[in-house]
Amino acid sequence: MLKSINNYLVQNHFRCSQADNIRSAQLYLDENEYDCIVLDITFPVGSGFDIVKRLKAAGKNCGILIISAKNSLDDRLTGLELGADDYLTKPFHLPELAARLHAIHRRRFFNGNDILTFDALTVNIQDKYVKTANGFVELTKKEFDLLLYFISNNEKVVTKQSIIDHLWGEQAAMTDNHDLIYVHIKNLRKKLVEKGCPDYISGVYGVGYRFSAKNNYISA
Repeated sequence: MLKSINNYLVQNHFRCSQADNIRSAQLYLDENEYDCIVLDITFPVGSGFDIVKRLKAAGKNCGILIISAKNSLDDRLTGLELGADDYLTKPFHLPELAARLHAIHRRRFFNGNDILTFDALTVNIQDKYVKTANGFVELTKKEFDLLLYFISNNEKVVTKQSIIDHLWGEQAAMTDNHDLIYVHIKNLRKKLVEKGCPDYISGVYGVGYRFSAKNNYISA
């Protein structure tokens, strides 16, 4: 089931890590930042609830979707009270799993909205397009992901390494050339400006980048 879930999510444009035991899962969580965790309660040793507790104690700001064959009210309440966002009972259809992950991401980062408005930009998260008053902005997948990352961190300074970790996940260790980040940012900036947007991206010397507009907002 782990392989089936991973393969389906990757085919549907998620970037995934997978672990079949608690120790591996904890190593991934200690070393990486994730938008959402799909977590089985039952492990060969230990309980998925222990991972939820560890995530919350560490202050990790990620969504948590618990899956389990157990369908008791007590298990559901325990997971939700510990801080999980949703609970899915086996067996389930993979499209439902993906839909719930999208919903968790929208709730946690974009107030539940599929369509965001940021200053001169309109961004459709579900259909993955961006447009301005001057038309659609043709972005690559990496550029689209980078734009969403900037919007979700609006007004915050993000480091080059955090951008690398977000865009490449487990492959980040093989992406040690920060010039690659500069190319993606340069292309994103150019495409937005060409469609009539202000230059939202500013460099913060020695740290990273900030994405902001003089009067910006995110709404449905």
